[in-house]
Amino acid sequence: MGGRCPVTTASLYSAKPWLGRLDEAQRAPVDPPVSLVHALRTAARRAPERTALAYFDGRLDYRETDALSDSVAGHLAARGLARGDRVAIMLQNTPHFVLALLGAWKAGATVVPLNPMYKSAEVAHVLGDAQVTAVICADRTWEAFLRETAADSPVRIALTACELDFQTRDDPRVLGFPRQPPPADTDDLLTVARGGSAAPAGRDPAATDTALISYTSGTSGKPKGAMNSHANIMVNAERQRAGHPIAEGACYFALAPLFHITGMVCELAACVANAGTLALAYRFQPGVVLDAFAEHRPAYTVGPATAFMALAAHPDVTREHFASFQVISSGGAPLPPALVEKFRAGLGPYLRNGYGLTECTAPCASVPPQWEAPVDPVSGTLSVGVPGPDTVVRIIDEQGCERPFGEPGEIAVRGPQVVTGYWNDPAATAEAFPDGELRTGDIGFMDPDGWLYVVDRKKDMINASGFKVWPREVEDVLYTHPAVREAAVIGVPDAYRGESVKAYVSTRPGATVEPAELTAYCRERLAAYKYPREVEILPELPKTTSGKILRRELRSRN
Repeated sequence: MGGRCPVTTASLYSAKPWLGRLDEAQRAPVDPPVSLVHALRTAARRAPERTALAYFDGRLDYRETDALSDSVAGHLAARGLARGDRVAIMLQNTPHFVLALLGAWKAGATVVPLNPMYKSAEVAHVLGDAQVTAVICADRTWEAFLRETAADSPVRIALTACELDFQTRDDPRVLGFPRQPPPADTDDLLTVARGGSAAPAGRDPAATDTALISYTSGTSGKPKGAMNSHANIMVNAERQRAGHPIAEGACYFALAPLFHITGMVCELAACVANAGTLALAYRFQPGVVLDAFAEHRPAYTVGPATAFMALAAHPDVTREHFASFQVISSGGAPLPPALVEKFRAGLGPYLRNGYGLTECTAPCASVPPQWEAPVDPVSGTLSVGVPGPDTVVRIIDEQGCERPFGEPGEIAVRGPQVVTGYWNDPAATAEAFPDGELRTGDIGFMDPDGWLYVVDRKKDMINASGFKVWPREVEDVLYTHPAVREAAVIGVPDAYRGESVKAYVSTRPGATVEPAELTAYCRERLAAYKYPREVEILPELPKTTSGKILRRELRSRN
């Protein structure tokens, strides 16, 4: 293939012109702990009484977290869980999730994180595909449907948890459900954790062991399970720790869900690697999150742009809510430049962009803390940062040949955070990871200084009268309108153009705008084939739990 390519890797991407401007800590390859289990034990030895987990008014220190997760591991082993077995965890951001995760890893298992919003059919697919042996979930989830779903699966061990445990505040905004007796046919996680069992000997994970089977959202077919190793997780966790100016022991706020790779790596794993305190608040609710910011004074968080839009729109938000933050990262969904500037002007912090996928265990590019991301002067796209140490990002065409600087193509990633493939799916692995390089399915470009820009997903491109329209470009213009809170653009059938552009928007609190006004606003700022011929205003745009706007649901409306 290389002989057919007019541009080579050496001439374009290996030089990395930005590398010399990074400080030594950010340039050097990292030497991460073997696993999060090892990082936890190190933190428990160094700072046993430091708070590891804060959950409303509840606190667990590192010694307790280590001991409680030991007991979970011992119980799972006693129930017959073998090394390499799969354990599904279906919980919100609570201490139970952390104890279940660490306990499963201490027992030598592979964890399969499940979105708590999944329904029975979605869970059934994962339980069967991953051949899950044990499931750990909320008691309400078990009673609602998981008992029946698990009965038709390989699951033979079940632990349930009441997510009111470990706190007494019972905030009705997120914890407004009653406590119920533990199901008689499962083991109670809190009782198990307090049982005093020892973790089984000889089962500590190796760096190359599969830590997670992380199922993708299935936007382009059935969900596939990316096999994230302990090394994949810890190399990115250590980069987060070493690459940000955050003191050891600082508070990290879990804004992103822990079952998602961003929350798992950038919040939980990075926090434990830094012997910090992880503040948990069950799930995202803007008022609860702002109260938690005021209570815990976190130094770091990461979340999607949609979460920061919601926080900025809350009637009680003030600059003081964000005064403690040293770094705020945005990932998992596009970050419009207009939001960055509005957020900074109104609340103070600069939102640092980043880029990653489940298949590269969260970030593969980010904005170093001493810089700000540039905006491409042609497209108006905000850069997602520069590739990390030991990471090569290429922009390629359909034949795998590199595109020149500034020219769009598919983003391909090679580095120590990239997974080896998909669970039990050699065909999908061969397609997505030729020669170990991840073909992301995202379209982007790189400038001569090494800044990476993400344009959009390949499958989301709109073909209007033969012209390519990338939804992100139209959405970024919509976000500059003062009335727009959220925006999503799709292609809809058009008898004359083949496809035309349609925009869905939600408005800021108290703002009103007519669709025709937004169409005219975009017509003034975009080429004739790019502006939306149709605008529909909705109270809220559909989103995943991780904050990505679901364009596929909007397409289904047409």
